[in-house]
Amino acid sequence: MTVPAAGSQPTRPTRFVVPDLCNPPALGVLVLVGELLVFVLLLAAGRLTWEALALTSLYVQWVVLTSAALLCWSRPWLLTMGIAQGAFVSFLLVMLVATLVSLVSERVMLGMAGYAEVALDWGRVGRQLAIAFIITGMALRYFYVQQQLREQEQSELQSRIQALQSRIRPHFLFNSMNIIASLIATDPDTAESVVEDLSELFRASLNDAGNQVTIGEELALCERYVRIEGLRLGDRLRIVWDVGEHPAGLRIPLLTLQPLLENAIYHGIQPLPEGGTITVRLRYEDGFVAVRISNPMPSLASRGESQGNRMAVNNIKSRLNVLYGAAALLSAEEDGPLYVTRLRYPYPAE
Repeated sequence: MTVPAAGSQPTRPTRFVVPDLCNPPALGVLVLVGELLVFVLLLAAGRLTWEALALTSLYVQWVVLTSAALLCWSRPWLLTMGIAQGAFVSFLLVMLVATLVSLVSERVMLGMAGYAEVALDWGRVGRQLAIAFIITGMALRYFYVQQQLREQEQSELQSRIQALQSRIRPHFLFNSMNIIASLIATDPDTAESVVEDLSELFRASLNDAGNQVTIGEELALCERYVRIEGLRLGDRLRIVWDVGEHPAGLRIPLLTLQPLLENAIYHGIQPLPEGGTITVRLRYEDGFVAVRISNPMPSLASRGESQGNRMAVNNIKSRLNVLYGAAALLSAEEDGPLYVTRLRYPYPAE
């Protein structure tokens, strides 16, 4: 099956991305970083005492936790903004929190010391705000760089998937067109059916790179492909579908099984004058999808010099690695008289 190169993806609008600060792990990291900042400030000032540690920690953690809560609450709104606008609004929100906490903490400290009527130490408030200014600017710069890296990574991954889906085998297209041409005069209904199957296969190949479909949809594409090849190979091609129970919404990367099935036909069935049987076995167990495709192993003389099996496996393996990382496994090897391809990838139960 020919898989044309996917079209270029539209450039996504650049927007400001605030990390999700609404979960305990993120808050834990913020608290830890804030406390490390307290130690740095006190060591730099040369006054690392228990009293100074307690008071400075109280101030910093109030700023950190309140700012996190405010950014978490306003995150849906901030995500609609551009980078400059979102960063500016986030900066103002954090500085507003820092200012309010500084003023309240100064007034509370003066009241506890019995100097409720004494004017605030604006110099100390200014120093606290200056530190908050620098730290907030560094944090927002960090978020901006992380966002750029994520977008670049996503763009590179999308390009890799498109390139890997663009490996073209023209034989299937030529054979299909020949079948259609030969059937138009003798069996127009079958010719029309072949055209419909072929159009569905090409419509799927033009879908977005890396798109995922249900197992049923992927198997339906495989069946369309087998019907077309069956017209060419006749009784030489036999398929056994062994699909076990699985969640209704179980998904798989589009056009993952079809190229493996194509290889099994071209390099397992086609070289054999008597043909053979391909078995497709699919199971869902313990949060993983496991697929096993087996086909007869032709003799070395029948095989020729083609290395199609290994090339297809490497292609699909690269696509799965992009999507799932090391959690996905794909192997192909001789197993007695059979050539067996095994696929396994994670899919947590809903």
